[in-house]
Amino acid sequence: MRRAHNIYSHFLVPRRTIPPSSVVSSTRLTGEQKLLSAALYSSVTAFDLSRWCSSLRFPVASPSIASKSIKNGVAGALSFSFALSTAVEAKEPPSAEFLPKDVVLYQYEACPFCNKVKAFLDYHDIPYKVVEVNPFSKKEIKWSDYKKVPILVVDGEQLVDSSDIIDKLNHKIHPKNSAVDEEESTWRRWVDEHLVHVLSPNIYRTASEALESFNYITTHGNFSFTERLTAKYAGAGVMYMVSKKLKKKYGITDERAALYDAAQTWTKALDGRDFLGGSRPNLADLAVFGVLRPIRHLRAGRDMVENTDIGEWYQRMEAVVGDSSRLPA
Repeated sequence: MRRAHNIYSHFLVPRRTIPPSSVVSSTRLTGEQKLLSAALYSSVTAFDLSRWCSSLRFPVASPSIASKSIKNGVAGALSFSFALSTAVEAKEPPSAEFLPKDVVLYQYEACPFCNKVKAFLDYHDIPYKVVEVNPFSKKEIKWSDYKKVPILVVDGEQLVDSSDIIDKLNHKIHPKNSAVDEEESTWRRWVDEHLVHVLSPNIYRTASEALESFNYITTHGNFSFTERLTAKYAGAGVMYMVSKKLKKKYGITDERAALYDAAQTWTKALDGRDFLGGSRPNLADLAVFGVLRPIRHLRAGRDMVENTDIGEWYQRMEAVVGDSSRLPA
């Protein structure tokens, strides 16, 4: 236990002072770190967390926390939430003859791949219902042979894998458009093969950031009381360790530098255009926006906006995608 405690002290205890404006007091933070330490270095798990985390494969977001750290996060929070005053193109709803009649999304609220699909649905103003899947039992998708999310059921047809879902749904609502844009395809692959992989090491970079992230899943996920408690502390602890493995797997030496580089790579690709698609966003714009949307109020997201040029593009996307077309439960 002494060795475990030393490892915890070296890697988990944040080495910066807590801002006075933080809602979380230093006493509470210390208590949460002790619980996180217990989750990391004990065998108390009511669930198979390693299996659960391997099945998630997504970074988890938290609700808006701009008010928690005004000193460190106000610029980033404003960049994400402030609506553009300049005119932007409107949404692109499909014609009535091609509009799906019944769309149901099976998802985890914070999953970036699920958020890719939601960005597409929201932008095209396609009404959809949401079924939140419990990542422990997955009882909501036991009817399906596919045991991952997202699953989108469109007029009775099951679609799986976020990029494939978007391709097929895009063809359904634009059946006459068969042209393939190579630039768009290249950047969509970049999202799936690179951008998503730099998110987890940033979101779970420190113990406090891991706990911040799991505040979301404990309040918005489909969990029992015991599952919520386990998810917040044991889940945050496991994902903190998993993020270190992902960092090594993808050759990331500096998490924030990798995130900033990805954001700058994307803004350079715009080459002065409002969107990669020109005056309107294309599927690559929607993919980047979708996977970034879950982190918009996390420390990593605020830092990204403050230290890169992506904020203006994100504002334009936020304005043009507009309100969610999700149907009330």
